[in-house]
Amino acid sequence: MRVLVIDTALGLCTAGVFEVGETTRMLGLRSEAMTKGHSERLGGLARDAVAEAGGFDPIDRIAVTVGPGSFTGLRVGLAFAQGLGAALGRPVVGVSTLDALAASADARDVAALIDARRGQVYARFWRDGVANGPPEPLSLEQAAERIAALPPGAALIGSGAALFAETASHAVAHDLPGPAPEAIARLAARLDPETSPPKPLYLRAPDATPPSRLPGQPRVQAPA
Repeated sequence: MRVLVIDTALGLCTAGVFEVGETTRMLGLRSEAMTKGHSERLGGLARDAVAEAGGFDPIDRIAVTVGPGSFTGLRVGLAFAQGLGAALGRPVVGVSTLDALAASADARDVAALIDARRGQVYARFWRDGVANGPPEPLSLEQAAERIAALPPGAALIGSGAALFAETASHAVAHDLPGPAPEAIARLAARLDPETSPPKPLYLRAPDATPPSRLPGQPRVQAPA
């Protein structure tokens, strides 16, 4: 199966084409580190990666990371993947960012951790290759307790891994800006587009708040 991967959820802007079978083979890849400006770069990166892989025709499906992650980045990647899927008539599969991070680790005991700021991480844990609960926002103290229960040699992976590198000496920390694109492709090839739609996974409300008045309306003065 040939999969076009789109990832703008965290600190990367990535587009890549992979052939997934008994092994996963990269056919074309463009990736740049960034936290802003995905909308300006994603189209060109996807064009170049697909051209390197031989064009759009052989692509069987499109995979896009759905979060948790940056609100702006997620919207850019999801809109691009859905628009491209509609134009090409290809199914679009949503892949959890935390699942893709865990699949990027060469370990069966894994804590996938995304730095969510405000003293929190987005986290999901695996024991012996099996997910131990859903993705969830945790305080640093809660995450530290869960990490302490992991066996020696467990992997901490993602942008939140560095937060626990000194305190979790029994684990191996991998501070990645985003999941490996080949891991996204492998997961997407196994998922059913009907049950894994490109729908954003938000674990916290956005920081932005709606305006308190419409354009042109006068400001309401607080009582003296």
